[in-house]
Amino acid sequence: MNDHKGLWVFAEQKQGKIKSVTLELLGKGRELADILGVELTAILLGHNIQGLCQELISYGADRVLVADHKSLENYQTDTYTRIISQQVKERKPEIILVGASHIGRDLAPRVARRLDTGLTADCTELGIDEAERLLLQTRPAFGGNIIATIVTPEGRPQMATVRPKIMVSLPKDSTRKGEIVPVPVTEFAEDLRVKILSIVKGDKHGCNLEDAEIIVSGGRGLGKPENFKIIEALAKALGGEVGASRDAVDAGWISHDHQVGQTGKAVRPSLYIACGISGAVQHLAGMKDSETIVAINSNPKAPIFDVADFGIVGDLKVVVPALTQMILEQKENN
Repeated sequence: MNDHKGLWVFAEQKQGKIKSVTLELLGKGRELADILGVELTAILLGHNIQGLCQELISYGADRVLVADHKSLENYQTDTYTRIISQQVKERKPEIILVGASHIGRDLAPRVARRLDTGLTADCTELGIDEAERLLLQTRPAFGGNIIATIVTPEGRPQMATVRPKIMVSLPKDSTRKGEIVPVPVTEFAEDLRVKILSIVKGDKHGCNLEDAEIIVSGGRGLGKPENFKIIEALAKALGGEVGASRDAVDAGWISHDHQVGQTGKAVRPSLYIACGISGAVQHLAGMKDSETIVAINSNPKAPIFDVADFGIVGDLKVVVPALTQMILEQKENN
């Protein structure tokens, strides 16, 4: 294993734009690479993406391996897996980080299987055991009831997927210099087993908590699923998204894609309003880094108030509609 050296980040892009989770991983990857004393490499696949290489360097990469080919314009599991696996076998990094996006969750386990190594999914924290050069991969386990730290003492590279909005990207530094290395892909491009005929875009109105600047979340304190309409009305008035606690999701009041927490989504909005949410550790782990937190709860001793910047003790079924009405009136006056 001593011949494996270096830390890689899979640079996910879509339509020529780097995904935010990639920049977050470069920020954490820079920290870990400096601890290990190795270079940080971003591996980028796509078409007409040469202009993205310097952006990756500006956010912390020392080197960018870039595979630029028409056949890579849209993500394809087989092709991406083969190219990345071949590069890993040739260059032998010791750590690979991948964003836990839809693409990352599809790609990472396939690459790990090709390389016959381990993979820890949906990590919420990463660290380094400097003595053993082991990646400390922390993630919730047993339904979020415990937090486990996993290591890969034998397999190389050590691989992990990381949830969006967990890590923090570095400030962009356009003066940084780095190496850009082209990756040949012709042999793979000529052996495609799948051809994309068309791309159908999903519902634009779907839940997008990770990128939301304002989130209004509801918990079991709502009393019944119908009261989520109160939350939806406030979120709409603020131009935000609707979130939920695990209890509300487990009760079947709202779908899982709205869940915030260790077993849901991690978010960093500028404003997070928690309505009827007690503030269990599982939920706090997903929203505690929000810029401003407002808690509305009838229990003055609820743990959510310990992390809130502003707290309102009262019946949310009265407070939230009144707050919504006030916001709408202000909009009309302006």
